[in-house]
Amino acid sequence: FEIKRIIAVLSLLEEGATVPFIARYRKEATGEMNETEIELIRDRYSKLTDLKNRKEAVLKSIEEQGKLTDELKISIEKAATLAEVEDIYLPYRPKRKTRASAAREKGLEPLAFFLLKQTEASVRNEAEKYINPEKDIKNYEDALSGARDIIAEMINENQEARKNVRNVFRNTAVLISTVKKGKEKEGEKFKDYFSYNDFVKKVPSHRYLAVMRGVNEGFLTCRIEPDKETLIDKIEKQFIRKQNESSEEVKKAVNDSCKRLLIPAIETEWLSMYKDSADDESIEIFKKNLRQLLMAPPLGRKPVMGIDPGFRTGCKIVCLNSQGDLLENTTIYPFENSMKEKSGEIISNMIRKYKIEAIAVGNGTAGKETLQFLNALKIKGTIIVSVNESGASVYSASETARKEFPDKDITVRGAVSIGRRLIDPLSELVKIDPKSIGVGQYQHDVDQKKLKISLDDTVISCVNSVGVDINTASSDLLKYVSGLSEKTALSIIKYRQTNGPFKNRAQIKKVSGLGPKIFEQSAAFLRIDNSDNPLDSSAVHPESYDIVAKMAEDVQCSVSDLIKNRQLRDRIEIRKYISGNIGLPTLKDIMDELEKPGRDPRDDFQTAGFSDDINTIDDLTEGMILNGIVTNVAAFGAFVDIGVHQDGLIHISQISDHYVSDIHQILKVGGKVKVTVIGIDKERKRISLSMR
Repeated sequence: FEIKRIIAVLSLLEEGATVPFIARYRKEATGEMNETEIELIRDRYSKLTDLKNRKEAVLKSIEEQGKLTDELKISIEKAATLAEVEDIYLPYRPKRKTRASAAREKGLEPLAFFLLKQTEASVRNEAEKYINPEKDIKNYEDALSGARDIIAEMINENQEARKNVRNVFRNTAVLISTVKKGKEKEGEKFKDYFSYNDFVKKVPSHRYLAVMRGVNEGFLTCRIEPDKETLIDKIEKQFIRKQNESSEEVKKAVNDSCKRLLIPAIETEWLSMYKDSADDESIEIFKKNLRQLLMAPPLGRKPVMGIDPGFRTGCKIVCLNSQGDLLENTTIYPFENSMKEKSGEIISNMIRKYKIEAIAVGNGTAGKETLQFLNALKIKGTIIVSVNESGASVYSASETARKEFPDKDITVRGAVSIGRRLIDPLSELVKIDPKSIGVGQYQHDVDQKKLKISLDDTVISCVNSVGVDINTASSDLLKYVSGLSEKTALSIIKYRQTNGPFKNRAQIKKVSGLGPKIFEQSAAFLRIDNSDNPLDSSAVHPESYDIVAKMAEDVQCSVSDLIKNRQLRDRIEIRKYISGNIGLPTLKDIMDELEKPGRDPRDDFQTAGFSDDINTIDDLTEGMILNGIVTNVAAFGAFVDIGVHQDGLIHISQISDHYVSDIHQILKVGGKVKVTVIGIDKERKRISLSMR
């Protein structure tokens, strides 16, 4: 990126601008950077700030010890990474008592320096000078042992040595996992890692996280081992310059330092580093899946019936109006022979009463059977859709659901959530913690702070790319709008309840606590239908209304006519409106928006059905070709619902006849696929699928 663009992004962020706002409405300043690029700059700046703060803390600590030299200060200030800073600081870091510090207290440091010089002088004669029973140095061997401890620590704290060890780890390290004795049966789900080893640089992120989970749950042990011979040889070449008695003592210290200090230290560092790398990859997959789920095509504002299926407890039925408001709820028992006909009558009557246009059926227990029951009713004019219900139970028990439906039980709330997901997945799913939606890969094992930031970024991006109807949106949806918070979202709801629906965007300024900066950041993402200004339902920012008005004036029409008439828009030469901070990128966006005001970036809604003849894993045979819905995408493949209560897996090798580097380029969560059954493991409940 150009320096001036980076500075512009950081300045805007410092002023309180959000990523969606900068990406959409400050293109001239950033050179049309997208959200991902802006987030990259933001996160990189945050890391550099952390590095700067750590350098300052290290410099202060060394200075307080009276050991800070100009050369040392320059080295710390020039350090490019946190690891480099920590290596420089290591000799000065306050530490607990070590074997080396104990040896120094005994006065053995001069002997250590003598050995490091590797002169031809007698080692024994020199070491005997330090014999002192009062200091527990009974003989010359005790003296040499203490001196070697000092040398071992000096080697461990040597920057070049640590750099060399890291290089050996990078090129030769192997990840080894084994099952803990007596845990074979209890930890059977980790069977693939009972005796596993591979070069660390070749281990996929999902395998690494799986091993780490096995370790954390107490079933596996894990270590990273470098080629020790290569490593020790490299350190010996660094510290051993001659072949004599002193050199032999230094060689012993090198071996001890490598095995006792350097290897364990760098192993811990490497485990952490690869964990970070695996976390990043896993989080990136989660972000892509979440975006696809949130941006799933909405049915739109139509009356809907939501069904939370159940065998023994019955199917909870709710009827919702086009705004998602609950009109009526009941329970039917279609799987009891004596109640089957009555259940059908109840469904038919409710459809007629509320003019239901679509039925959303949860895809959990009894979901497939409920779909079959409904299809058998041969209801005309009403579509029946299987809806992913992951996280519906979380919403049902949430404070949001309790406030919305204080007199309804959790099953009714769950049915409402299922129905609303069909009307508008985004508006409903924002009420649920993204980690509970079920589209992640080891989401509970990754860095939770980093995961939250990434998922929040994704939700914010999706909400603002679609836009929000300020007169119907819940506070859960509004709080993700650029510039808004939970507090300002609630203020908007309160104003709406007191004063009625917003009539125009200018009225937003009257909301308590919503000042000029918040209005600037949020207004263009808040839509108002039936406003006296047609731009209020579009993504045109209020700061650009004058430009649009000028365009309309120049072609002698109203803004409404300009929106409706393409021929009028074609007469506009946008370059003549360039001025100040308004350049071609913004003007092009305005023209695109005038063509399709408030356009929804999501795809059109489509339905897909399962085979009525296939209900359980026992009905499957290899070679069957079935319809399916992608429920989750991971680094190693995609999980697909084929209507048998157990998702099948398309391994990455079975997705295409060609090499696949990124599964998300081919498959997305909620996508419809046609698959072939290529393997069935009934005992482990595993179904292997192929798209090849």
